[in-house]
Amino acid sequence: MDFEALAVELRNLRETVTGVSDTVIAAVDGIPLIADAAPGIDPAKISALAAANLGIARQAAEITGRGTLSQTVVFSSEGYMAVYAIGRMALMVIMGDKDLNVGRLLFECRPVIERIKKLLPD
Repeated sequence: MDFEALAVELRNLRETVTGVSDTVIAAVDGIPLIADAAPGIDPAKISALAAANLGIARQAAEITGRGTLSQTVVFSSEGYMAVYAIGRMALMVIMGDKDLNVGRLLFECRPVIERIKKLLPD
């Protein structure tokens, strides 16, 4: 796995989209693979939380017949946490402050996810 290339993708996303504060790529079982996060952020806790979030959202998409899940977004009073499915085996977490432009994030993440898919093992 090319950790440097993954780090570049996470760093570029943070620098490109105003309001992105922290990013994590993890396996769907909640094990963090790489993080670009502030010292006060625990990638293991964020990864575990995101894996649970993604699992529930995938079940909701399946049960309601709405197709394959691609993302979830948690809107909070002080910011956001977006969780993106990267295939069936990985996920990406984006955390942002209350100034995050969620529409821009959704737009910018699509090509990033495609590039990350190519960097992760099958």
